[in-house]
Amino acid sequence: MTPTQATTTQKTTTPDTTRTTTTGAPPAAAPRTEDVAAALHRARDHLLDLQSPEGWWKGELQTNVTMDAEDLLLREFLGVRTADDTAEAARWIRSQQRADGTWANFHDGPPDLSTTIEAYVALRLAGDPVDAEHMRRAAAYVRDAGGIEASRVFTRIWLALFGQWSWDDLPVMPPEMVFLPSWFPLNVHDWACWARQTIVPLTVVCALRPVRPLPFDLPELRTGRRPRRAKDAWGHAFGALDRALHVYQRRPVRTLRTAALRRAAEWIVARQEADGSWGGIQPPWVYSLMALNLLGYDLEHPVMRRGLDGLDRFTIRDATGRRLEACQSPVWDTVLAVTALADAGLPADHPALLRAAGWVLDEEVRGPGDWSVRRPFLPPGGWAFEFDNDIYPDTDDTAEAILALRRTAHPDAGPAIRRAVRWLTGMASRDGGYGAFDADNTRVLCTRLPFCDFGAVIDPPSADVTAHVVEALCGEGLAGSRVVRRAVVWLLNAQEPDGSWFGRWGANHVYGTGSVVPALVAAGVRRDRPAIRRAVAWLEAHQNPDGGWGEDMRSYDDPAWIGRGVSTPSQTAWALLALLAAGERSAAVDGGVGWLVRNQREDGTWDEDHFTGTGFPGDFYINYHLYRLVFPVSALGRYLEEAMP
Repeated sequence: MTPTQATTTQKTTTPDTTRTTTTGAPPAAAPRTEDVAAALHRARDHLLDLQSPEGWWKGELQTNVTMDAEDLLLREFLGVRTADDTAEAARWIRSQQRADGTWANFHDGPPDLSTTIEAYVALRLAGDPVDAEHMRRAAAYVRDAGGIEASRVFTRIWLALFGQWSWDDLPVMPPEMVFLPSWFPLNVHDWACWARQTIVPLTVVCALRPVRPLPFDLPELRTGRRPRRAKDAWGHAFGALDRALHVYQRRPVRTLRTAALRRAAEWIVARQEADGSWGGIQPPWVYSLMALNLLGYDLEHPVMRRGLDGLDRFTIRDATGRRLEACQSPVWDTVLAVTALADAGLPADHPALLRAAGWVLDEEVRGPGDWSVRRPFLPPGGWAFEFDNDIYPDTDDTAEAILALRRTAHPDAGPAIRRAVRWLTGMASRDGGYGAFDADNTRVLCTRLPFCDFGAVIDPPSADVTAHVVEALCGEGLAGSRVVRRAVVWLLNAQEPDGSWFGRWGANHVYGTGSVVPALVAAGVRRDRPAIRRAVAWLEAHQNPDGGWGEDMRSYDDPAWIGRGVSTPSQTAWALLALLAAGERSAAVDGGVGWLVRNQREDGTWDEDHFTGTGFPGDFYINYHLYRLVFPVSALGRYLEEAMP
């Protein structure tokens, strides 16, 4: 069900030497309308062919090999690892190793120490000898980069599970935190939904400190140096707290610890989804299975059985091996596909759109979830990202679902849209912006803990999510409402000095700007306003010489990469969507459309090896395999609509 990914020869250079480009021919004159129309029709037909009989679309959600390494480690921990699974996963992990022996977190990215360590350990499990050339190269990089001692906390937790790191040398997170009320600092609802689902089971694992030894040790990955500690005021304060918690860990109040473990188990079990997952994402899934197993849930217990069986649905097997998706995005992919096909000219009553709308309506979340803690009197409504996730609907999917459903003629869409609008209106944060899963999830204290050295752990408002909500509400006639006006002010205040917007869930400033400009125009901001003109100027200044746009994931860490990178179909489309919304019919627009036409494959889709989706800025990235198709379809469709007399 996913577009085939072909090998490309694109290369990334450092941003301080030259603007990165693809191998396509340089832009020439404006593309002929008939060529654009032909490209759109090919892409539209390819997208239609990918629809499932049930009505949904789902592209592969590709991440990095930590998913596959940790899957093998989980199975080793639970005693269910098989030779076939190990061999297939190892084949995939080896295929992702680079010539220097390392693994990265995204295509063409820099080496990542923790990812390389986890991949190396998985290959040791698969029987790869330490003196094999690919293993020697990996181990040499690990030592040069600081060894196991310099890896992130989560990697060292995995190693502690197998006796390769001391539990005494890891930060402590006590399970007693599940008793903290919602107003108290560091209670579980201070964490983002993905983090709280991970932290609660991890407190169980770290409290029980299991060790299930591996058949080998890892001296070749050690340097003997102590892990670095933060030296700022917060680092000293939380270092002192961690030392106190280590003392408590050795002598906990037994009755309180027992009650906390029991409460944590209840909390975990209550949040298992119908498909066996936790939140439909990998991190809480694996830690929940380990925590429950440690608390006495054997592998045949229904909760454990559902959890293990559910992983099969997230597993992809092909000629390259066996790999695990960190998450699945059918609701997101489906609503984006509906919007794209509507942009391509499909009528609202087209069977594909009606079938998709019917499936989306069946996926509506009608019950409360953890979001209710901050909004207890708000009636539910909206959509989640995954096939089965009734606890964590999100504002981003809900906004895009509204935009998609209103492009269809499904007779039952109206009530669901009204419920979603009511829910979205109530999910605004105090400052007027929107986070993805919770309102006012902004307490930065969580981010200061020694435990949290990987990934975003809170869910504050972001420009891209806020923009999607604004666009959806404006489509329902609410442009003049107080909630939209406040959100527009939030967006205007969030504009970067250079004219762009930061992209939380997509790479990066191209995504943020591509999301915000159409929303502001939909809200009634005039196209000649300074905010719009500065955004247009930023996009035009960051167009590649070949006509496309690209932004490397390193832009989250290194400002030199902002707006720079190999041209990709999805990012080129995002820039075009913003420019078209701003009323531009310029050489920049023609160049971007020409790039899409020239780089289209014969089967109607595009190649996109580079990652353009973001999980955790600076840490975890995603290649949504359907992005390369749905966004170009929308961009080409809107371009042709503007071109028609």
